[in-house]
Amino acid sequence: MTDLAGHPRALWRLTLTDGVVRTAYQMGKTPLLPLYAAMLGASDLMIGYVVAVSTATGLFLKPIVGALSDRTTRRIWLLAGLAIFTLAPFLYRFVDTPQQLYLLRLLHGTATAIFGPVSLAYIAELGTDRRGERLGIFGMARSAGYLIAPLAGAALLKVMPPEQVFTFIGVMSALAALPSLRLPDQPMRRTDRPTIRMLYRAILSTRAFQLLAALEGAVYVATYALKAFLPIYALTAMQLDLLVIGLFFSLQEAAHLLARPFGGRLADRIGPLRSIRMGLGLMAAGFALLAVTDGALVFGCVACSLGVGLGLILPATLSLMASEIAPDRLGASMGALGALRNLAKIAGPVLAGLVLTYLPYGLLFSLAAGLLGATALTLGSAPLPRQEQGQGSS
Repeated sequence: MTDLAGHPRALWRLTLTDGVVRTAYQMGKTPLLPLYAAMLGASDLMIGYVVAVSTATGLFLKPIVGALSDRTTRRIWLLAGLAIFTLAPFLYRFVDTPQQLYLLRLLHGTATAIFGPVSLAYIAELGTDRRGERLGIFGMARSAGYLIAPLAGAALLKVMPPEQVFTFIGVMSALAALPSLRLPDQPMRRTDRPTIRMLYRAILSTRAFQLLAALEGAVYVATYALKAFLPIYALTAMQLDLLVIGLFFSLQEAAHLLARPFGGRLADRIGPLRSIRMGLGLMAAGFALLAVTDGALVFGCVACSLGVGLGLILPATLSLMASEIAPDRLGASMGALGALRNLAKIAGPVLAGLVLTYLPYGLLFSLAAGLLGATALTLGSAPLPRQEQGQGSS
């Protein structure tokens, strides 16, 4: 297996590529995609299908692609994902019906399903030293995309029609792919080749993966329930201005973006599980405060608390995964974790809507705080991995 630790530029090349193609991809989602679907005559239900289908794609493809990258080479899958990122946007100008848009989103969503788990596995394999910090830096690029893309997409939509915006996105993705053409390769040479089913049975029985599955399920269910229903709650119950509501999510993402490298360094220093518990505590406190807040100032404090909490948790979970999973199963593990994230992203709004059918918003946020707090307590009682036992005694 090629040693990628001797290629320090690989991190920056892939981070630059990921940041730009993710920003371009997000520019095509909000607010562009639902508006484009409505222009094509889609019903409210069809708009929901169009918006959700790319997430559902990752739910099924991420584990398979991750496992295949363990068997072959990461680079070829990275280039395949970049090719779809680049080519799919140029096809939107040929779309005439909501059904065609749905099918094209199905294709476009495969880019993230391929690129996501493979890029994380590639970055994790750049070396064991400062792995958490490296994953935190890499995650900043994606967070920057979530921060910039909605405003950039809306600005472009004011001066050109949707299909031309997608063409712009395709050009942007093509330019972003150039740095990754020079990424060093890392073929995975295995003497045994278990079936994908056997591979995932082994992964799912790993204690570290079980911990991370429960942890990330709780985090993403709570976070995406918030994204779905906080705007309605803030507008109707808190009577906040729309600008303040928009600033909440920008502030949360900015706090997340700035906290990720620190979260990665903290995980390297004190151990991933301890960093995760701190992040869960911050998020639980934020949700609890949101249940009783009635002012814009406290609203901003909640946004910062949730953003910093995510910045502590997410690099640490990836670092723990990389340290506990065998290298020849790392891509499959990242894919399985990505699929669970997608499932939680879908489940969060659905479960929140079900809760709100019977309970008020305050109790919904209290339940989210309780879920995150219980997860932190569960991690606190779990035996630490070998790496963290050593760090805790130092």
